[in-house]
Amino acid sequence: MPHLALYTFGTLKSPLADPAPLTREFYDIGEAVYRTIGQHPGYLAHAETADAGPGSHFEADWGAWGEFAVPAWYGKGRTAETTALAASLSLWTGLRPAFDAVYTGVHREALNRRHDWFERSEHPNHVFWWVPDDVIPTWQDGVSRLEHIHDHGSAPHAFTFRHSFAPDGTPTRIKDIGPKSDLVR
Repeated sequence: MPHLALYTFGTLKSPLADPAPLTREFYDIGEAVYRTIGQHPGYLAHAETADAGPGSHFEADWGAWGEFAVPAWYGKGRTAETTALAASLSLWTGLRPAFDAVYTGVHREALNRRHDWFERSEHPNHVFWWVPDDVIPTWQDGVSRLEHIHDHGSAPHAFTFRHSFAPDGTPTRIKDIGPKSDLVR
């Protein structure tokens, strides 16, 4: 059974090393989000390092998840002092568990605060794709697929919650996911 890969990306208003209260709030909520999502039904794994400190994304050893990469439109720093981004790469059993984890609980609370921390952007902030159950996606996979959505929109190769696809490439949606005009009345 294939697994669902999820890559998320956002550009922060200030570097991760910034000692300001909003940056500290972002870190505190982020820790709670990862703890909660890691216990969510349908969650399988996420990219992490054992030894990386705040902002050291580019220098860290991510193991099987590959070298850290960002979309071409990211124009801020790449050092521990200047990095101003939040990115995640995770594996799920399916769309419904991922949707439930993202849009409920502590992660939903964080989403409600996203404009406090993140720059507004015309770029997509997440992408899904299906991988065989023995494959670990890489950061570069996520970046390539996010850029694909930006340039071409959703397709079986790279899609969003709203315009999603089943593992066989057929369009699919689950209740509460999809354009409002598609909802059954």
